[in-house]
Amino acid sequence: MKGLSRRGFLKNTGSTFVALAAAPSLARWSPNDEVRMACVGLNGRGGNHIDELRRLAGVRIVALVDVDREVLEKRAKKFAERGEKVDTFTDLRDVLDRKDVDAISIASPNHWHALQAIWACQAGKDVYVEKPVSHNIWEGAQLVAAARKYGRIVQAGTQSRSSHGIAEGIAWAQAGNLGKIKLARGLCYKPRQSIGKVDGPQKVPAHIDFDLWTGPAPMKPLHRKNLHYDWHWVFDTGNGDVGNQGIHQMDIARWALGEAGLPPRTSSIGGRLGYVDDGDTPNTQIVFHEYERAPLIFEVRGLPRDKETQGRDWGKGMDAFLDTRIGVVVHCEGGTLRIPDYSRAIAYDDKGKEVRRFEGATDHFENFVAAVRSRKVEDLKAEIREGHVSSALCHMGNVSHQLGAPCSKKEIEAAVGKHADAVEACARMFAHLEANGVDLEQTKLQLGASVAMDAGTERFRDNAAANRLATREYRKGFEVPGEV
Repeated sequence: MKGLSRRGFLKNTGSTFVALAAAPSLARWSPNDEVRMACVGLNGRGGNHIDELRRLAGVRIVALVDVDREVLEKRAKKFAERGEKVDTFTDLRDVLDRKDVDAISIASPNHWHALQAIWACQAGKDVYVEKPVSHNIWEGAQLVAAARKYGRIVQAGTQSRSSHGIAEGIAWAQAGNLGKIKLARGLCYKPRQSIGKVDGPQKVPAHIDFDLWTGPAPMKPLHRKNLHYDWHWVFDTGNGDVGNQGIHQMDIARWALGEAGLPPRTSSIGGRLGYVDDGDTPNTQIVFHEYERAPLIFEVRGLPRDKETQGRDWGKGMDAFLDTRIGVVVHCEGGTLRIPDYSRAIAYDDKGKEVRRFEGATDHFENFVAAVRSRKVEDLKAEIREGHVSSALCHMGNVSHQLGAPCSKKEIEAAVGKHADAVEACARMFAHLEANGVDLEQTKLQLGASVAMDAGTERFRDNAAANRLATREYRKGFEVPGEV
């Protein structure tokens, strides 16, 4: 990055960086040296990145990056109070040519993840990137390509991969101890109340660089109350709860099935129901991935148990499936493997009696730093290819949803009739919505398109509309490069 200004970075995002691959920032770096980090995106999860990295021996945070100057100053103040020196920036590109930055951690909004990570790879930095690692399928593949081309260590923020308890439980189930695996079910039963409905464009606070915040996404006036966090529920910048919380469970479910790639066919049923607000992603959704060996079903519920609960505490009134709200249930011929959190797997026989328990996890950031030191991609627990495939599962479900149409219960039942597991999941979803006062004849669910995927090319088969949604039109100056 020597001599390359931010202006030059924008101008030369494509081919200029080819030469950099031969001279990564760690070319003369010793495993005993300090790992110097820049943290990007400091609100919410970004604060966790700072705390986790600071406590690791031999790691020093030297730069903080955020487009919100109030958030930036708040985080920097804590460093100053501890007597720790840290530089602050609003634009990541001002950091990438610094020789005192070895690696970048990224916790910005989803629409920024892939581009920022690609920029970092091109600049010779290693990367820890939050989940989902991409906003769409194509840019996730471009990130994998960049990691390979520039020889970078890139970890996806799917921390369950660092749980030896979950790994041991999955291996035990895959060995046939509960019989053949018949289905992997991911669950995201998580309370999500309305984000409100505003009347016209909202003013963006002066302390936020909205152009930089928007980055690769379309530049549109702010049409919701809160800029921060509620971007999850708008397709331009977020991926709904399938791509927010659900990416963790989607990843574990795919891991349990032993599937390395994308499924040949995917469909979705869902909608944003129970209220009208400024979000457009589903708060209720079933995604059905038709893997050949066994299907993967993912369920999202943002409404609580029933209408009465809406007037009380949504979180305490959520439904559960086999005592699991946010987790994975692996259905086998002779029982189930329940993965209720980020560090445990519990096996039950076909009568529901616990037969074995697997517990424990190591630190995901520590694993990333260890791989940075060893320079061995295989040391990573969640190497970027794994993060990309699981993120793409989320995107496939949303592509199906966006290409769908409102349908009646009877039409949905007819569409899923050949899949007994999907029929059962839909029946429970119907009952859940009706308990929340949703009239499915007046407010219809969206029956998503059944989309076929070529796992080799990671493109949809004979579906131009789906392939358009597998990427996006990037704003000038913030394009994900076609040639990394």
